[in-house]
Amino acid sequence: MTSASVIDARAEGRTVVSMFLETLAAKPDQIALRWRTGDAWGALTWAEVADRAAHVAGGLAAAGVDSGDRVLLMMRNRPEFHVADLGALLAGATPISIYNSSSAEQIAYLAGHAKARVAIVEDEGFLARIQQARAQLPALEQVFLIDGEAGGDIRPWHELFATGPVGLDSGSARNHPDGLATVIYTSGTTGPPKGVQITHRNVVWTVESYRHLVGDIEDLRTVSYLPMAHIAERVSSHYLALACGFDVATCPDASQLGAYCREVRPETIFGVPRVWEKMHASVRAGLAADPAKAAGFEQALGVALPLQLARRTRELTADEQATLDGLDGAVFRAVRERLGLDAARFAVSGAAPISVEVLEWFVAIGVPFSEIYGMSENTGPLTWEPWRIRPGTVGRAMPGVDVRLADDGEVVASGGLVFPGYLDDPAKTAEALDVEGWLHTGDIGVLDDDGYLRIVDRKKELIITAGGKNISPANLESALRTIPLVGQAAAIGDQRRFIAALLVLDPDGARAWAANHGKDDASLAELAADPELIAEVAKGVEEAMADFNHAEQVKRFTVLAEEWLPDSEELTPTSKLKRRGIHAKYAAQIEAMYE
Repeated sequence: MTSASVIDARAEGRTVVSMFLETLAAKPDQIALRWRTGDAWGALTWAEVADRAAHVAGGLAAAGVDSGDRVLLMMRNRPEFHVADLGALLAGATPISIYNSSSAEQIAYLAGHAKARVAIVEDEGFLARIQQARAQLPALEQVFLIDGEAGGDIRPWHELFATGPVGLDSGSARNHPDGLATVIYTSGTTGPPKGVQITHRNVVWTVESYRHLVGDIEDLRTVSYLPMAHIAERVSSHYLALACGFDVATCPDASQLGAYCREVRPETIFGVPRVWEKMHASVRAGLAADPAKAAGFEQALGVALPLQLARRTRELTADEQATLDGLDGAVFRAVRERLGLDAARFAVSGAAPISVEVLEWFVAIGVPFSEIYGMSENTGPLTWEPWRIRPGTVGRAMPGVDVRLADDGEVVASGGLVFPGYLDDPAKTAEALDVEGWLHTGDIGVLDDDGYLRIVDRKKELIITAGGKNISPANLESALRTIPLVGQAAAIGDQRRFIAALLVLDPDGARAWAANHGKDDASLAELAADPELIAEVAKGVEEAMADFNHAEQVKRFTVLAEEWLPDSEELTPTSKLKRRGIHAKYAAQIEAMYE
């Protein structure tokens, strides 16, 4: 049997809820969810999660929620999310998580488009925005508040537990494979957000594709910290957890990820490139104060990298293994422990390109690091090779998935993880899915003879210079972010005569540089204008551009002091560039580079 037929058979007739019930039967007393309050940790077992979700389902039913209804979720990473999501499914409804940063206007659009009947929100800050949108949401009948004072028509979270629980089997029966498990809304950077419909079959099929690829992934520890409105976090710490019995530590503030990793020591962890870049930069900044130590570390990396890559494809010789063990004991083990990655079996980067330099750095220090590629429309992962990696590629097609290149180089794919279409948007669905059901990703790629995929860029984001050159901004930006002083980068140049870039100072890297140059009292704004620092950045740009041809290389740049944060004018919640917003906000700086 082919891998596709095996996965089809394993997914047949199952839903997210039935998958969860299998986990519940196998490990009722195992820890499912953890959370921290101050210095103390709380925990729920799978049996306790099931009981709470069944009560939430009963409470939702008592509130009038019926099969096919939509329940809006707006909360940080906390155990109540997992309980509410599962409870909505047990009630026969579809849970839909939205970004916590959504404005009242955005909430009105998203909740209205989803036709949500009930919303469950975390606190009064989120509630205030929901209330501002209520006048435009006649279908939104009930709002439940987890933290804070409920009153009037706002009902407290605990009221959902006042009604008796639904039976787990009867709740499971209210779901079917072709029904909606959730709707993931796109970031809306190129127009109104689209509602990506994810069916139960999509989720189960994706989980079984993971299992087919990596084998035993039961009972792993992980940290949940990215928005649950994003498909990557939804799959990696919710659906995989429900299916495989993960121990999920919920981290409500992504800036605390480092502390959580050091305490939890996750065995599997997903991050967008900026997460890994900041870890990489923090270690390099710590070494910068001691040039001799930094040089020794770089030398150790150079020796370790080819051995670490080799051990993924063959058994090392005794001498090679002894060399690697010596470097690990003397240098790298302490770094992994400092980062909280010493127990990691899978450390995965995705959602945007990561530079080869950063990827290889993690591989060299002994982190089992790999890059994954996919999108909401294919339920998360499309290509991934967790072991036999080829830096610069995003791996091979997931088991059971067919990945090809169209005539223009666009990556297209088919398989059980491909979504059925956008919610109430047949025109956009027709753009994404052809008549044979192939998903058109919008990404330009190259496949090597062994099926490894390299992403060139988004079709709609390619820079076309005034000279007619097609250039990938993402690849340039990935290289520029490897400069220790640079936190974010945006390449400029569409219809221009050369490529320029906006470079945002990395606060940690800039402060470390300032300390080493006797400028501890300088602000970030002062550092961004410091000729000595700019000369250091220029040197880094020259080095970063060495592997690009002349037409692609950045000729001018501007250093910015204000950090670009997730979910801002410049970045999406998962740190992708909002190019239109950047071009508008920094129009003066951009024009100055071309004067």
